[in-house]
Amino acid sequence: MSFRSKNEDRLSSLPEEVLSHILSLMPTKFAVRSCILSKRWKQIWMMVTNLDFNDFQYISDLEWYLKFVDRTLELCKIPQVKLFRLRFARYVMPKSSVSKWIDKAVRLNVCELEVNVQQFDLPLSLFTCKTLTKLKIIGSNNVWQDFIFPSLVMLPSLKTLDFIVNRKASVNAFRLINGCPMLESLSLVINDYNDKEEVYCNFNIPTLKRLQLTTSGYRSIYKVVLNVPNLEYLGVSGDLCALFVIEDLSSLVEATVSFSRGELRFNHLNATELLKGISGAKSISWSIPYLDVVLQSPLPKFPNLKHLELKGSFGSPWLLVFQHLDSSSQLQHLSFQEPEGSCWIEPQSVPSWMLTNLRTLKITRCKGRNCDLRFIEYMLGNAEVLKNLTITCESLLMRDEMRLCARLLTFPRTSRFCQIHFVGKWLNSLRN
Repeated sequence: MSFRSKNEDRLSSLPEEVLSHILSLMPTKFAVRSCILSKRWKQIWMMVTNLDFNDFQYISDLEWYLKFVDRTLELCKIPQVKLFRLRFARYVMPKSSVSKWIDKAVRLNVCELEVNVQQFDLPLSLFTCKTLTKLKIIGSNNVWQDFIFPSLVMLPSLKTLDFIVNRKASVNAFRLINGCPMLESLSLVINDYNDKEEVYCNFNIPTLKRLQLTTSGYRSIYKVVLNVPNLEYLGVSGDLCALFVIEDLSSLVEATVSFSRGELRFNHLNATELLKGISGAKSISWSIPYLDVVLQSPLPKFPNLKHLELKGSFGSPWLLVFQHLDSSSQLQHLSFQEPEGSCWIEPQSVPSWMLTNLRTLKITRCKGRNCDLRFIEYMLGNAEVLKNLTITCESLLMRDEMRLCARLLTFPRTSRFCQIHFVGKWLNSLRN
């Protein structure tokens, strides 16, 4: 590409702030290449606000690339870097170089910093950066383990934090978290390598609005304390089987709970405590194996619940849901992932939420068995304001899908506005 022709040099006639923005959207390596082709662009690339260094394309000479990054940062003339990314998944960069680059970004008053490198050290200057608003460290999860924190950890402007640690480094993780007085969004991944010490996660963060906690491994976190009065979203996933101590979740709007190995170690009493803590939410997504084990325990009322999604590998949640959600008069959207071994027994009375509020019903992994059809027929016959019924069935033969679809169309519908959406492996159509 050349900028010598007048027709090809139209970009160069744009204002400098526009050119700078265009270059900021490119990976830094390509931005520099573009600038070499135009005399006017030659100085502008030094004023770009986004610096993105990565190995998405093949690096033929690693030493040259290290010098390239050094030189780019040396020539950078901007008063503040808005976004600084280091993403090197395929190549091992020298720790000293990565630390030097991060330190340079701090000196350039970086706002958003993303580090995804196989191994690296963190400069001490990072932990007192006054301009940093977003920090994402998703490379090596043991970088925090042997790291010696400075005596002062204070990131006064940080609002978003996303990082990975292992169990041994969890203490250091919370030293970092506690040094962020304005933190609003936190995503924490804790990897477990069968360490024997117990891990306590104490989230006492009055400013936090969004929390995603994920664990992986064979041991569980012992205790999770939640004292987050302004939290609006809570996500818990992985192999977590901890004791939850709910001190304040008074502002919670949405909660997503997904345990991948609950059938091995899940304590239904801990699950009940967690359900009590999130019972004030408007939207709940709950996904664990053996769902019926949890639902058979005494459950709290969900007075604000409008959207409920249930997933489980085994058990019979249908009747249990009707038993426990009778007080959820505001429920409008209900989604089931059909479990193995499920059965349907018609309840003695129709729940009030199904008569007056239920708008959408979604059933996934439907196999078209008699119990499935009885449940669907019951819902269509009693849900007075139901507008959409979506049935996903992807494991049947074509003839079985056609028979199921034809059978669904024969069921009477109390709501004259209800539409049936049938999604299958062979059929993918809308039936009115």
